[in-house]
Amino acid sequence: MNTFQQLLSAIKTWSWVRIILVCSLVLGCIGIGTGVGVLWIATRDLPTFDSFQDYQPSLVSRVYADNGEIIGQFFIERRLYTPYAQIPKTLIQAVIAVADTRFLEHPGLDLVGIGRAAWTNLKKGGRFQGASTITQQLARALFLSPERTYSRKIKELLLALKMEWVLTKDQILEMYLNQIYFGHGAYGIAAATLTYFDKSVTELSLPEAAFLAGLPKAPNTYSPYRNPDLAKSRKELVLHRMVEAGFITE
Repeated sequence: MNTFQQLLSAIKTWSWVRIILVCSLVLGCIGIGTGVGVLWIATRDLPTFDSFQDYQPSLVSRVYADNGEIIGQFFIERRLYTPYAQIPKTLIQAVIAVADTRFLEHPGLDLVGIGRAAWTNLKKGGRFQGASTITQQLARALFLSPERTYSRKIKELLLALKMEWVLTKDQILEMYLNQIYFGHGAYGIAAATLTYFDKSVTELSLPEAAFLAGLPKAPNTYSPYRNPDLAKSRKELVLHRMVEAGFITE
């Protein structure tokens, strides 16, 4: 009996169930090993928990005259910090309604939102997108580059979970609204309010809050100076989402 015939004879002594079990075990080990390797590569340079608590964004430095008048400003990013207590409730609701309706319920990763976005994109025949939570957006803005890679997405998800572990929802919203870019050189909600309405955050009306909440997704596209019709449509969408979420009535 030659070697090939001996091999066939040996294989026949095994049941198909055993072959399937062995193959499954091998593939499972390979999958686990690959997953562990990917996670190790993705997490080896992630920020520590302390870096979330020590959030200190780049702010505007102002120079004042003896009479208190501002005579100069210096900044890398034009940002004025606004504590959570000074942010209008309507603005918070507008942001949640348009950016992450399940923000108060999920742990940083919204599986329901991911499934909904995947189904919508599948029906439209496009690539998967549009499922990032507010926490993921904040993680991306604080620590990651804008490149679209699987490695960056994994880091974004892990960072979001870590941030939700050590920060309250109010803290995340405060950091988000002070960090995010609103267009025309305005970083954070205070600078955005001055840029578009020349007023303080506490003075925002509901329509103004809705307009600002709609900007971060695409500040240049929804700029009222460049595309006033799109800016108006975006504001109306935010107001509609607020109605759907039960934050306001029509």
